[in-house]
Amino acid sequence: MNYQNPIIAFCHNHLPKREALLGQLWRYCITGGIAFVVDFGLFALFLYGLNFHYLIANLFGLVGGMVVNYLISVGWVFTACERNFEKKKGFEFFLFALIGVMGVGLNQLLMWLMVGLLEWQPMLSKMIAAVLVLMWNFGGRKVLLFRVKKESL
Repeated sequence: MNYQNPIIAFCHNHLPKREALLGQLWRYCITGGIAFVVDFGLFALFLYGLNFHYLIANLFGLVGGMVVNYLISVGWVFTACERNFEKKKGFEFFLFALIGVMGVGLNQLLMWLMVGLLEWQPMLSKMIAAVLVLMWNFGGRKVLLFRVKKESL
């Protein structure tokens, strides 16, 4: 396939194929980075540009990032998989969001365990928690939403 965008062409040609679990995981990590940029950008816009309260600004950022993550996940990350709830997009997005909210809770729990109880350094703990939660989010979404491989690719 000939992609006009060099970044997309590079990813397509150099990442493991989307049929492979590793290919889906790599694409999911890239998707998470893009979603984070959207999340952070919306947070900054609503906080500094529109003078919203930081919690409201954070909510707009999180929702925007989650929508981007969902759209890229169904359109690029898991395209080699049947979508278990493709005909029920509202429910599919609800499950996608629920897994993400559970990931936030898991992140908080891990931070409390590592920093609060074990007295580990906060930045190291944050990195460890981020990797574990990324695995949780990917695994949960893969199992609940995109489990079955398509028959014809």
